[in-house]
Amino acid sequence: MTSSPSADLRPARPRGCPPQLLALCAGLGLLLWGIAATRHGLLQSNAYDLGLFDQWAWLIGSGAAPISSMEQVHVLADHGAWMLYLAGAAYRILPSLHWLLASQALALSCTALPVWWLAKQAGLGPRQCWLACGLWWLQPVVFNAALFDFHPETWVMPAFALALWAEREGRPRLWFGLLLLMLGCRDGLVLITAGMAVDLAWRRRWRWCLATGGLSIGWLLLLSRWLYPLLRDGEGPKAAGRMFSHLNGGPISVLSGLDWGGGAEYLLLLCLPCIALWRRASLSTLLIGLPLVLVNLLSASTSYRTLVHHYSLPLAVVAVVACIDGLRGQPQSQRGFPWMLCWAMACWLMLAKPWFFTGPYLGRLPQLQAVDEAQALIQPQDAVLTTSYLVPQLSQRTNIGFPKKKMSPSPTAGPWNVLLLNPNDPGWGSSREVQERLLTQATDKNWSCQSWPTGLELCRAPAAAEQQPRRGNAPSDSRLMP
Repeated sequence: MTSSPSADLRPARPRGCPPQLLALCAGLGLLLWGIAATRHGLLQSNAYDLGLFDQWAWLIGSGAAPISSMEQVHVLADHGAWMLYLAGAAYRILPSLHWLLASQALALSCTALPVWWLAKQAGLGPRQCWLACGLWWLQPVVFNAALFDFHPETWVMPAFALALWAEREGRPRLWFGLLLLMLGCRDGLVLITAGMAVDLAWRRRWRWCLATGGLSIGWLLLLSRWLYPLLRDGEGPKAAGRMFSHLNGGPISVLSGLDWGGGAEYLLLLCLPCIALWRRASLSTLLIGLPLVLVNLLSASTSYRTLVHHYSLPLAVVAVVACIDGLRGQPQSQRGFPWMLCWAMACWLMLAKPWFFTGPYLGRLPQLQAVDEAQALIQPQDAVLTTSYLVPQLSQRTNIGFPKKKMSPSPTAGPWNVLLLNPNDPGWGSSREVQERLLTQATDKNWSCQSWPTGLELCRAPAAAEQQPRRGNAPSDSRLMP
């Protein structure tokens, strides 16, 4: 592979960064971790996806088969995320979901480091380098992804930015290794590596294009034709079927079924924070995000077309690097009002979700004491069926689940020996009717039950109740069924 024509004018490796940048990355990482931990402590995290990944990491750290009791899926059959085995190694030292929350927060904040190197590589001055880092930190999807439970692709946002640096620097081994790390966190990142192939083809870097295109196709074939069928009893990937099941029929039917209004709004929100700095030189970099944007636009779920979820996170890297390309060769004034940062801050205030801590995230405060008392009555070996927002509080066990609307109405239809439900607040994916039916069934089968004024109820199967004596009474209308 050959380097770009101007590679001889660039440094052979990243030349470090100001100590202030390192301090800001560390400080903002700790701040994001604290905010995510606070959200979790307020019972706002969920089974999907913090509980799911916490259980997988705990099972790996415990030496057990990493098969989710919620999905009955092996960790590698979910998104091919072999990097989660590193989290399992950390859980072996100390089993805590804060490994996930902290590593996610620090990875997102420290993506500013390769952004700085990319800006220096482009010949930008210190003021513009700081602007690029500020634009990254102020991307609404970065803050929202740090809060929205945990997703392993957040770990490799620094690797993605550094891979762009390595390609422009003509460092093929480093570049290819970083691409492998990216694919090891989520199969969906193959859309980004495919987009990199499009960018490289646009710039006629054919050997690099063939390398990343071949890697993308090879990784998809490896997962869909071998790994997923091996771990799913012959079944292939299910995500594509769920995402695009609505795209059937003729072209007119498909086009009429698309969410045109939502798609236009999504594109506007994606571009809003950075579009003022994009120039013609940014077009090549923007092509990297094209496959992911198209998939998000065509998906059946509206979650893919918001900045609340993590699905658009790689596009934030693309947007900021496109700004760096747009700033290349522009006058570098050392003074003046930072209008662009002010605009980015305004977009962040509109599209990020810090205000949820003043309202929606406080909705379960009255439940905290009851949940703490109920958790004290649950043993590590118990198989617990609970609400989706309590799954991450109890997910470090072999069997954990939440009552979905379509599940069997009987608590004995599964391994469960403990129910911890709240029909007044059934949580995501469940309903009052399902939870009331489960609690009624448990009472009819002589399960031992306790209730709290908030509507929380804990029921234990008779065999488990004999092994586990009562360790305290609930603060109100507790009852022990005979």
